[in-house]
Amino acid sequence: MTRIISWNVNGIRAGVRKGFLEWLEAEQPDMMCIQETKAHPDQLDDSVLNIEGYKSYWASAQKKGYSGTAIWTKVEPLSVSFMGAEQFDAEGRVLVLGFEKFTLINAYYPNSQDERKRLPYKIAFCDEMLKLCNKLVKAGKNIVLCGDYNIAHTEIDLARPKQNQNSAGYYIEERKAMTKFVKAGYVDTFRHFNNEPGNYTWWSYRAGARENNVGWRIDYHCVNEDFMPAVKSSVIMPTVMGSDHCPLALVLE
Repeated sequence: MTRIISWNVNGIRAGVRKGFLEWLEAEQPDMMCIQETKAHPDQLDDSVLNIEGYKSYWASAQKKGYSGTAIWTKVEPLSVSFMGAEQFDAEGRVLVLGFEKFTLINAYYPNSQDERKRLPYKIAFCDEMLKLCNKLVKAGKNIVLCGDYNIAHTEIDLARPKQNQNSAGYYIEERKAMTKFVKAGYVDTFRHFNNEPGNYTWWSYRAGARENNVGWRIDYHCVNEDFMPAVKSSVIMPTVMGSDHCPLALVLE
């Protein structure tokens, strides 16, 4: 079995102060993907870069303290690459590790922002990601695309859909981009197993949002349809604190 955990930590240095390393040591996933690292490797010490039993790989934004993705893995990858599109790689948004049975893509999708300020950039990212996944699948690879998509796909994926019709992360354009992705042959693994409401991965820091479970499900593990039989479970870990997001775990046979 291979267990992959994904988590937007909202700053790895802040996460370390809040017990991230101790939590990771207890969980011992085979692969740990984080988003929004907000740090370059040269800003981190050995306790983060070289965790016992793991090798780490980093995609950092050119702008320090912003965006970024990282993966710790117990299994050495056959290849390490980025998205291959300068406008997104400049923000450290994608890290791609090739393994024998699948390619792991760790992604931090852009936030479309209020008044759709970054929506064109976000949709361009979604298009580029679909292109990347299709290219890998066409080459005979299976894919696991994990991370913070910054999209609540359908009404069930957020506590207050009506009040958020015009909110970033729930704009119709980005929801359509997610539908296009799924229709192209990819599976939202959590929804494959669980169609219940009230399952969220992000909560505002506003008073009471997390305690009252007024949240959004914007973090995902998706796989290509042919790889779905290998997926044994896909769960959200809402009780894990340390960020405004919670981790999610995928188990592959």
